[in-house]
Amino acid sequence: MPYINLQITQGATREQKAELVKDMTASLVRVLGKKPEHIHIVIQEISEDNWGYSGLLTDTWKAQQNSGTAK
Repeated sequence: MPYINLQITQGATREQKAELVKDMTASLVRVLGKKPEHIHIVIQEISEDNWGYSGLLTDTWKAQQNSGTAK
């Protein structure tokens, strides 16, 4: 029983998440020969102030990138 835990920052649409689930399921069926009804996929959306990147919280990092003050 494959289990995928996909963690992304918030902002994906329902359609985008549905496409991710469809594509990941298709890959497991094609590559590993798993049955779709045995595949479980959980999408966890994490706010950018709870996600760190490059030594900063992601919202801070993005703000710096947008303002041109990136170090």
